[in-house]
Amino acid sequence: MVQRLAVDAERRRDLLHREFVAVDISADKLTEFAASLEGHIDAEIVTVAGDITTQESVDAIVAAAGERIDALANVAGINDDFSPLHETTDAVWDCVLAVNVTGAFRLTRAVLPAMIAAGAGSIVNIASEAGLRGSASGNAYTTSKHAVIGMTKSAAFMYGPNGVRVNAVAPGGVATGIPFPPHVSEAGQARLQPFQASIPTLATAEQLAASITFLLSDDGVKLNGVVLPSDGGWSVQ
Repeated sequence: MVQRLAVDAERRRDLLHREFVAVDISADKLTEFAASLEGHIDAEIVTVAGDITTQESVDAIVAAAGERIDALANVAGINDDFSPLHETTDAVWDCVLAVNVTGAFRLTRAVLPAMIAAGAGSIVNIASEAGLRGSASGNAYTTSKHAVIGMTKSAAFMYGPNGVRVNAVAPGGVATGIPFPPHVSEAGQARLQPFQASIPTLATAEQLAASITFLLSDDGVKLNGVVLPSDGGWSVQ
C-alpha cells in the first residue's frame, strides 16, 4: 500500500509539472485567467485565443499542445434563444451547432492521432442536462447536447481499445456568465419556465471543474463512455 501511494504521489507531481493549453475566443479573458493562476500551480499555461469553429484555430491549438497530448476538455458552448423548432432560425441553429458540436468534433479529431499513438488519453465533453431531456432549453441547444452525448459514446466505443477514454459531464445550471441572445422566444420561454424553476442551486465554475478533472484524471481510469450528471440532483427529478 505504501509503495502504491508513493507511485500515485509521483504521478500527481508529474501531472502538475505538465504544460496546459487554455483556449478562449477572448484574448483579454485568457490573459486574466493566466494571471489568476500565477503562484497557485507549478505548471506552464499556454494561451491560445481562437474560434474553435475554424480549422485555423484548431490547428493553432494542437500546435501549441505539441506532440504529447494527454487530455482534452471540450468546454466551449453557447446558449440558444429557447425557441421551439418551428421558430428556430437558420442563424441560431448553425451558430449553436457549430460551437457546441462541430468545434468539439474538430478538436477531438485533431488530438486523437497523438493519443492513439501513445496508447493513452482522456477526453471529456461538456454535454448538459439538455442532453438528457427535452425540457431544459430550446431546440438548437437541446439537439446540440444530445449530439455531444452521441459523439462521446461513439468515440468511447471506437477508441477504448486504443487506451483512449472519452466521457461527458452533463451540468445543470452553472454560474458561468454565458450570455443569452438578445431576443428570447416568448413561446419557448413560457413552455420551459415551469421546468427550469426546478433547477437546484447553481453550481460554480469550480464545482463543475471538479467533475471534469475527475473524469480526465487517472482517478477515472475505468470510466469510458460515461455521461456524468453534475447537476445537483436535477436529473433525478
